[in-house]
Amino acid sequence: MKKTGRKKYLRSILAVSVSAVMLMGNAFGLTAYANAAEDTAEVVRAAESGQAQRSGGVKVLVNGSLYKGAAFIEKNTTYVGIRQFSMLLGATNVSWEASTKTATVNANGLTLRVKYGAGYMVANGRYLWLGNGSIIKEGTMYVPIRVICKAFGYEVDWSGSERTASAVKVSGVIESGDTYYNSDDVMWLSRIINAEAGSEPFSGKIAVGNVVLNRKNSPQFPNTIYGVIFDNSSGVQFTPTANGTIYYTPNTDSVIAAKLCLEGYNILPNALFFINEKTAASSWVSDNREQITVIGNHSFFA
Repeated sequence: MKKTGRKKYLRSILAVSVSAVMLMGNAFGLTAYANAAEDTAEVVRAAESGQAQRSGGVKVLVNGSLYKGAAFIEKNTTYVGIRQFSMLLGATNVSWEASTKTATVNANGLTLRVKYGAGYMVANGRYLWLGNGSIIKEGTMYVPIRVICKAFGYEVDWSGSERTASAVKVSGVIESGDTYYNSDDVMWLSRIINAEAGSEPFSGKIAVGNVVLNRKNSPQFPNTIYGVIFDNSSGVQFTPTANGTIYYTPNTDSVIAAKLCLEGYNILPNALFFINEKTAASSWVSDNREQITVIGNHSFFA
C-alpha cells in the first residue's frame, strides 16, 4: 500500500472508531469514552509511527521482539506510552483518573501509579524518580522506559549507534516497599529532612537527605543513618538533635524525599555539609569547605 493510501486508510479507521466510541460514551459515560478514545488513538498513532521509529527515531525491543507502539527520545531519555507498554509487559488493567491526571497500572503482583507533574512513580510502595518526569502528548502519558521496566522486573540496554533500547526480563516485579525499606532508616531520614528542610523546596529536601547518606557512605562519618544524624564527635552536627525538632512527625513530602534518597536518587553526590548562612552560629563550613550550590535557604558544601 502506498504511503498516501495508508494514511487515508488509517484516518478512515480512526474516524469510524471515534464515531463508535462517541456512541459508547453516550451509553456508558464520559470515563468510558475517554479511555476508549485514548486506546483507539494510541493504536493508530502506533501504526503511523512505525516507519518513523525505523527511520531516524528510536527503536525499542522487548525480549528481542520489536515494540510497535509509540516511542521517542526527550532530553536523552527514551519514553514509551504507559498504557500500551504496560499491557505488553503483562499489565491486566491500565486506568486514567482525569481529575488528578493519574495513571494506574495493575499487573500480577504489581500496582504502580504516575501522577502527571510529580517527579516520581510509585510502584508497590517504592518511590522511583522519573528524571524529567512524565510527558503527555495527544492524550497519551509517556514515561521513561528504564523506570517502568524496573517496576516490571526488566533491565534496559541502550545502543547509541543503533538508537535502540533493549528491554529484557530479569526478575519478578519490583519488591514491595514494606520489605525493601528499613523502617528505622525511613523514620530518621524523613525526620531530619523535615526538621532541616520541611519548608524548603522539594529539591532542598532531597539535598538534605543526600548529605546524610553521603556521610553514611564516607569513612569520615558513622556508617548508619541514625549514627550520622546524632554524631557529636566534633560537636552537634545537626541542630534539630539539640533543639528537639528531630522528634517532630515529618510531613508527607519529607517521607517521600527520604524514600527517593534511599532508592539512590542523588542530586549532590559530593555534598557533606549544608548550612543556612543567615542563621548559622559558625562560619567554619563556609570558610573551610568548597561550596557546591544553594537551594532555598541552604548552601551545600563538599
